[in-house]
Amino acid sequence: MISLAMDITKRFHRIIAIYFQLQGRSIVKAQDLAQRFDVSVRTIYRDIRALEQAGIPIYGEAGTGYSLTEGYKLPPTSFTKDEILSIAASEKLMQKFVDPDLFRHFSTAIDKVRSYLRYSDKNNIMHLEDNLVMQRSSAMFNEAVPDALSVLFESISLQKIAELTYQAIHRNEPNERRIEAVGIFHEGHFWYFIAYCHLREDYRQFRIDRIQKIKRTDDPFTRKHKPLHYYLDKKAPAPTTKVRVRVNKDFARYLQWDRIYYGFVSEEITTDHVEMTFQSKNVENEFARWYLMFADQATILEPEELKDHVRSILTAIQL
Repeated sequence: MISLAMDITKRFHRIIAIYFQLQGRSIVKAQDLAQRFDVSVRTIYRDIRALEQAGIPIYGEAGTGYSLTEGYKLPPTSFTKDEILSIAASEKLMQKFVDPDLFRHFSTAIDKVRSYLRYSDKNNIMHLEDNLVMQRSSAMFNEAVPDALSVLFESISLQKIAELTYQAIHRNEPNERRIEAVGIFHEGHFWYFIAYCHLREDYRQFRIDRIQKIKRTDDPFTRKHKPLHYYLDKKAPAPTTKVRVRVNKDFARYLQWDRIYYGFVSEEITTDHVEMTFQSKNVENEFARWYLMFADQATILEPEELKDHVRSILTAIQL
């Protein structure tokens, strides 16, 4: 009996969550809902029918997608305690990871959500905000282009061409590009986007902090693009070099936060040392210079070329 009651409660909450998915999107596919809630597609079909039987005006069909009738909304709902606290955390995260212009839009949207909260809930959020700090990395965006993410988001959603001035890392001077942005992703310390570049007549990956200027035009995309994951999966992996270093055990813990950015793969702990294995994309400059930060606490086991690069850097140093 208890198990049955729990199943009924679980289904009730899932059906309500499905409704909010429908309310928040123009079209929702049953397969996507099944993956989100970890149930079968057949279960989603039953839940959709339950919503229809409850009088929710849903149109669409299995295999294509479902939508709510235009303009249909339920009255504002109440939030759980955890949902309320997540509002404060999400605002701090957005402030850290997006550019100023996009954060301003997000903050305005959150203010509208707050207007539905009870007085006590607003106080809880304020108390958490006062005690939650996330330091922002200034290198993530070009301060001269505070709306880069907003322009790219708008370009993708409206399928309009964007014009930008871009400083490639291998060029001394920036050049002008007309691009059709496909999607945006965050990796490591930076934001990137994939776009069809009219200058190169091919798809290219760009880093957002290297944008010098950007604006959206009213010119529509010239072609239909596949979803972002298609281009990410298609990217050929960069060649790597296996690196092994032996680090003093007492010092090894200080490398745990940075090592992932240098291709860390695994470690083997012995009595006095930690032997770390990496797959480095840039042994000559990137890894060799990082290694110098803790060279007095570690020994290079392989490859020999890494030792040569480190010696070369040390020889060039003028004290």
